[in-house]
Amino acid sequence: MGTRRRFRRRAGTGGRRNRRPQAPPPGAGLPELSASTWHAKDRELAETGLVTVARRLPAVIVQAARLAWRASPRDTAATISLNLLAGIFTAFWLLATTGVLTALFSAGPTPDRVRDALPSLALVAGAVALRAGLQACAGWAQARLEPQVQRLAELRLYETTTAVHLAALDDSDFLDELQRAKTRGMMSAPRVVQNAVDVLTGAVGLAAAAGTLGVLHPLLLPLLLLTALPEGWASVRSARMRYLTMLSLVEVSRRKWILSDLMAERGHAAEVRSFTMRPFLLEQYDRQAAHQRAVELDLARRQTVAKVTGDVLKGVATAAVYVALGLMLWKGAVPLAVAGTAVLAIRSGQSSLANLVFAVNQCYEEGLYFGDYLSFCERAERRIPRRALATDPRAHERLPDEFGRIRVRDVVFTYPGADAPSLNGISLDLHRGEVVALVGENGSGKTTLAKVMAGLYDPDAGEVRWDDVPLAQVPPQEVWERIAVIAQKYTHWPMTARQNITMGRGGHVQGGAEDPAMLAAARASGADEVVAGLVRGYDTLLDRRFKGGAELSGGQWQRLAVARGFFRDAPLLICDEPSAALDARAEHQLFERIRTHADGRTVLLITHRLASVRYADRIYVLEHGKVIEEGDHAALMARGGVYADLYSLQAAAYAAGAPAAGPQAQAG
Repeated sequence: MGTRRRFRRRAGTGGRRNRRPQAPPPGAGLPELSASTWHAKDRELAETGLVTVARRLPAVIVQAARLAWRASPRDTAATISLNLLAGIFTAFWLLATTGVLTALFSAGPTPDRVRDALPSLALVAGAVALRAGLQACAGWAQARLEPQVQRLAELRLYETTTAVHLAALDDSDFLDELQRAKTRGMMSAPRVVQNAVDVLTGAVGLAAAAGTLGVLHPLLLPLLLLTALPEGWASVRSARMRYLTMLSLVEVSRRKWILSDLMAERGHAAEVRSFTMRPFLLEQYDRQAAHQRAVELDLARRQTVAKVTGDVLKGVATAAVYVALGLMLWKGAVPLAVAGTAVLAIRSGQSSLANLVFAVNQCYEEGLYFGDYLSFCERAERRIPRRALATDPRAHERLPDEFGRIRVRDVVFTYPGADAPSLNGISLDLHRGEVVALVGENGSGKTTLAKVMAGLYDPDAGEVRWDDVPLAQVPPQEVWERIAVIAQKYTHWPMTARQNITMGRGGHVQGGAEDPAMLAAARASGADEVVAGLVRGYDTLLDRRFKGGAELSGGQWQRLAVARGFFRDAPLLICDEPSAALDARAEHQLFERIRTHADGRTVLLITHRLASVRYADRIYVLEHGKVIEEGDHAALMARGGVYADLYSLQAAAYAAGAPAAGPQAQAG
């Protein structure tokens, strides 16, 4: 514990040693840096030693072996078996060397001694050649294995993160764990497999040398193993230092990544310049970089001290081994030929021992990060709705293909970490074929309610039913297949115009003709006019970062997003501030198109432009997560409540020739 406190004090001091001494240290005014949860493992890791490594290493190797076996049983079996066979031939050539030395050191003429040594020399040469061939084949199998392990690790992470509850991605703790798993954790998967194989290789080589020494003389074996302790201690200590440093710098690295994105990405470039943000962003980045540099320099110093100490102790242990061997030779405990073989075995054993210690160090260190990855995947998989994992259709309720009514009853929902619920006991109904509008100021819960009704969020209390089927008992995929969303915040997919509309649901060119459904959606939304101006039409890549790519304006992107919603042809169409990026004429045309497209469909409309909701069948006014008014436009105006006030403000502003004074476009 004392070491950790000293490290933190040094890190804090080092963070202030930059060219701006007046600047506060990194993390000042940034609670997420000073109150980081990354130090949760500090106590456990600070107490890690050789015994702990020895106890935990088998579990790490077992995890690596399971992952490797899942990736490729054949390559895993080949890697292990070939390395074991190579170890057998290592022991064989060491023992065969004794025969060579015995023949060379025997009495008689030199030609006769050389001739007597030839059979043993042939055995040594054959064993060495076979060992080299086996090691090469093992390396080839291992090289085949690693990319397969990487692919498996990536797939598991992304399969999990794309299936978890949407609310998990609003949880800052979950996002922090995801960051750790996605960066170092996922990259550690192939490394921990490689290091586990290296541990096996080093252990087999050491066992071969140790077995040879045990056969030659039992006293030589413990002396060889003694040389492992100093280097092992230094390696484990170095790994612990590096991991603790990584934990302390994760938030700083994440903030640097965000700042670098702000400074280097094209999407932020105009605002960075127009608001003269460059000096501020550079100063923020330099503060984080200076802090990281100071911590890493301190780490390098402490690791160097540990390594030098380990090397000195290893040198002392090695000298003791050779002194002991010399004494045994002097006392006649071993013949000269055996002593010569022992020297070779000790050299081979120390080489294998160095490789083993390094591999153990790397395997344990990568195992810490790999453990983060596995823990995240396990926790994330528990946040996948169980109904989403059901493969038997009889195990869950089924939604009607065409619902008659959507009922929301007493729904409560609170975002992770929030102090108050975003939805607080909301009840409402949507009937088939209706246009229902949600109105309210920013933060009133409109968008959150739409996501609950669409099955994207599960309510904390209450329920949503499509006809008589509660969404809580239906696989989310079934709900999402029956909804289409036209949102204010939509993704600019770096794909072709066709793919931006169809989103992987058909739309392919067949017989030289475009998909009629896609063309109809493009015409209904006005996206066909956008595509007509593109050089390659629907095959144009909509991302200027790539060669031949095109860039669209906000209004043009909005039309593609509308076409995307129309193409799905779903019974429920959710329009969340769909006209935010459009001019007045385009906005009017959009709502006319939505009304035309809505024939027979249910439309949930979220907007601040109250002129657009006049013709809705029913309007719900939300405030602080509750429904405070309900009715059609005429009834709400007659009531003279919040809706009437907001509508009158916007109407008066337009009548005066000024921009609307009501709340601007961003859904609550």
